[in-house]
Amino acid sequence: MTALDWLIVLAYFLVIALVVWFGLRQSRDTSADYFLASRHLGWFVIGASIFASNIGSEHLVGLAGSGATDGVAMAHYELHAWCLLVLGWVLVPFYARALVFTMPEFLERRYSPVARWVLSIISLIAYTVTKVAVAIFAGGVVFNTLLPEASILGLNSFWTGSILVIVCTGLYTLLGGMRAVAYTDAVQCLILIFGCLLLTLVGLDTLGGWAKLRTALPNDFFNLWKPFHDPAGQVPWYYNANYPWPGMLFCAPIIGLWYWCTDQYIVQRALGAPNESIARRGAICASFLKLLPVFIFIIPGMIAVALARTGNFPELAGLISPAGQTNREAAQAAFPLLVVSILPAGLRGLIVASLLSALMSSLAGVFNASSTLFTMDIYSKFRKDASEHHLVWVGRLATGAMIIIGLLWIPVIQDAKGLYHYLQSVQGYLAPPIFAVFFFGIIMKRLNAAGCLAALIGGFALGAFRLGIDTAANFLTLAPGSLLWAAGRIYFQYYSLLVFGVSVILLISVSYLTAKPAEAQIRGLTFGTLSQKDRQVSRQSWNFKDVAASVVVLAIILAAYIYFSG
Repeated sequence: MTALDWLIVLAYFLVIALVVWFGLRQSRDTSADYFLASRHLGWFVIGASIFASNIGSEHLVGLAGSGATDGVAMAHYELHAWCLLVLGWVLVPFYARALVFTMPEFLERRYSPVARWVLSIISLIAYTVTKVAVAIFAGGVVFNTLLPEASILGLNSFWTGSILVIVCTGLYTLLGGMRAVAYTDAVQCLILIFGCLLLTLVGLDTLGGWAKLRTALPNDFFNLWKPFHDPAGQVPWYYNANYPWPGMLFCAPIIGLWYWCTDQYIVQRALGAPNESIARRGAICASFLKLLPVFIFIIPGMIAVALARTGNFPELAGLISPAGQTNREAAQAAFPLLVVSILPAGLRGLIVASLLSALMSSLAGVFNASSTLFTMDIYSKFRKDASEHHLVWVGRLATGAMIIIGLLWIPVIQDAKGLYHYLQSVQGYLAPPIFAVFFFGIIMKRLNAAGCLAALIGGFALGAFRLGIDTAANFLTLAPGSLLWAAGRIYFQYYSLLVFGVSVILLISVSYLTAKPAEAQIRGLTFGTLSQKDRQVSRQSWNFKDVAASVVVLAIILAAYIYFSG
């Protein structure tokens, strides 16, 4: 990092400070403004904020690392841009009619107040063990690679970086709420895309072009569909952990639809739209942006390995093991190592600003979502007479608590197999029951509160069981052949499908064994209870341009699947 690099990073922070200041001038001391920006967000701000919040440190560290070790295997999750179209065209109309603050609040309208409590608690736990801790840890990895000598109060660069990211992000999130988060996300989105796209282009130019990348890496690196059996024949098919195609085909969409369509962390931006039309266009905008990570994160990870194999870049040497394979532990730093290796002064500072954009936008989004869930779904139920000012301050205190809990979880993440793998596996354990109650809930009006609770509690118990095994395996040696050992070896995607199947069975069977919900309660919340007026309002909210843009997104996704298949 030269003086020019530091000046660029300083300029980045000044821009963010100005954006936060602009947002604070427009903010009001109300819960609607702090948590949903008074529902005044525009479609580009919604789309950019969704993208910036999603593209966080787990992508910079984990997704690039997966590209270095397994090629385009994880691109399945990034090509789930079509899930955002499902959000915009299928779910947004229901959310817009309900005018809710949170996803658990929607479940309360559809099922019962208890369902709202259960989902709020599950969501807060999920944010703690995935988004908060992963974002903080990945920030430390980036700092440890780019600024290895950085130290505060005797802490190494890893912890120094983690703490600095938390303090800077937490400050503007605490002060400005959703308005500050959304506005800064829009700016950070542009910086992130420009910087990372520049790194990809410089990397390809340094390597010698796309054709050189294709020849430098095994063909398997460019195939989305991995075999469902172990090529070496050493483990049964259900233990194969090489992203097998059945798991990607059947499990990955469940995680994707849960994340993009029902997760507070993402959907909160759409809830900040003034109407259904703006929310839908924000989702379509985000779907276009979501197509980029394959090219600005996965491909750079692959470029880093290809350059390391040439032997001409000492900084990248650690990516290759003595056996000639990618070093999985070192691969987590593939993205920042590539920055160090190939970029000149000035450009390096721009990429660091891009890294900071991803780290801070992702963390800010989860802080704001967590504080909204705790304040509006839990605390406000105990203090029904709380003032708007009081609720805003409770939200700020909840953000501080999430920061502390996330820091305490970092040691578990440090021992995980791979950052992105860890994130997807934990989400795979927790997502299926939530996906089931939302999607089946709007499709089948017969489903009731009892079925919803059975699915949430039963599915969550199964997911927590496996998460506990995975966590224990990081510190203990499980006896080979034991039940816990066997359950822990089942590939996470197959286990996720098991959780989903059990959740659906519980949801439908318990619902049909108990009384059907009252028609008045679910009116407008399922397809079968929509009025003619509801349908007319939704139809008037979109036009040909919205349809055409959605078709273009689907066409690009199809082209990517064709190119990266075989």
